[in-house]
Order: sequence, then C-alpha cells, then structure tokens
Amino acid sequence: MNLIKHKNIILKSSREFLADAIFPNSDKKLPLIIFVHGYKGYKDWGAWELMGEKFANADFYFVKFNFSHNGTTIENPNDFADLEAFGENNYSKELDDLEIIINHFKNQNEVDSTKIVLIGHSRGGGISIIKTSENQSVSKLITLASVSTLDRFPKDEAFENWKNDGIYFVENARTKQEMPHYFQFYQDFEINKDRFDVEKACVKLTVPSLFIHGSCDESVPLKHSENLNYWTKDSQFKIIEKAGHTFGAKEPWESDSLPKELNQVVDICTVFLREK
Repeated sequence: MNLIKHKNIILKSSREFLADAIFPNSDKKLPLIIFVHGYKGYKDWGAWELMGEKFANADFYFVKFNFSHNGTTIENPNDFADLEAFGENNYSKELDDLEIIINHFKNQNEVDSTKIVLIGHSRGGGISIIKTSENQSVSKLITLASVSTLDRFPKDEAFENWKNDGIYFVENARTKQEMPHYFQFYQDFEINKDRFDVEKACVKLTVPSLFIHGSCDESVPLKHSENLNYWTKDSQFKIIEKAGHTFGAKEPWESDSLPKELNQVVDICTVFLREK
C-alpha cells in the first residue's frame, strides 16, 4: 500500500513540539489513531514508527507526537536535549498537549472526525484515560501496559527530600542521563488530584475501551490493567503472554519488522477498532 508520511509537524502549546502522521493514500475518510507515549518516551522510540505503518496499512490515519516537555527538542526529536523542559513537565501540560493534537488532526481532510481513538502506552495510558473521560470527540480508547494511578511519586523520606530540595533525579538507564523532576510536578498533581484520579476517570468512561498488558511486564504490574478493566463499564482486557513493558521493542530498534508481541498487539487493536 502507498503510505503518506508527514514527519515533524510543528505544533505549539506552552512550547513547540513535534508530531508525525502516517496514513494510506485513500479517497475515503479514515479513523484517526493518536498514540500517546509514556514516561521517558518519545514519538520515534523503538518500533513506534513500524507500529504506525502497520496501522496505516490497515486503513487508519496514525499520529504520534512528542509531549512538549518530554525533554526532546524541535532540532533533536530523538534525544533528551532539554532536561530543563523535562523537569518542568507535569500532567496538566501533557493533557493540554493532547488536546491540541486532537483538535489539529481531527480537522485534517483525510480524517473521519467521528472516529477518534487514543492509544496510550504506560503513563500515556493514564493520560489517555483522563482525556477520553473529558473529551467527547474520542470514540474509542486503548491502553498498552498502562498505569492505573498517576500518583507515582517518591514516598516518605525521599518525598521529604524532594520537597526540601525542590528537585530529584532519575537515571535514564539507556542514556545514563540524570533526569530532573522539579517539585512543581507534585504540586500540579496535588492541585488537580480529583481530575488526575484514573479510577474516577474510568468510571466516567462511556466509550468502548481495550486494556492490553504483557504477562511479564517488568515496569508496570499486570494488576494495573486488571484494575482499569474492573473500573470500566464497556471494556475488554487482553494479556500478551511473555511480553514485557514495551512488547518486545527496544531503543534503538534495528529490524524492519515489528517484534512479534507488538505485532500481536496491533492485530488485537485492529480487530477491536473494526468492531461496531
């Protein structure tokens, strides 16, 4: 199939950020899939591009993007070149960015604006659930290895140190960078605690939802997706046996085909999205 790709489209919230669109050359209006990356993620990580191509080949308009404060820049979309921005990130900013993405791409000529799907990975799953509960234009929701709570902050003494110092660092295992987290991140959460309650958002969901998790997830336990499924009225729950947190993908991904677990994920998603 002849695919069209628009890479590194510049959008703007509190700062500029990038998005990609991948879709088939087609005369018909296409359902829109927006992929929402997780913590320490970005749009070109691992096999996300191949995943987008597979969705596009299945007649979807696929969008992936970098959150404005994920630490990448317009000039360096694949590197954490702006750790100051990373430290200034919070859930409110991510929800604002996602709103801008939805509003921009649902108005593209190729898109069927009545069929808008969010697919969120890991922390992006929690963000996608909240956005789906708030934005009436989202018609289906999928999460991959999602968290079931956004209260994922240091506890006890570590929390007190963070509060007193105003900053704590997490090492990026791949790049060895010390990634800063300013205390404003927690303050934003505390101010918006009710809005950021994933369980409450699930209870409010009125659209068909699919929660997918790997049985061997080393980062987010399977229980998180079990919770999401339990809280949500119209939901399906799929376990990918022997899959880890990124469903076989890693950075860099040097193969020209998807890992088998992620390929299985896309197949399950496609069946779900084609259901009435």
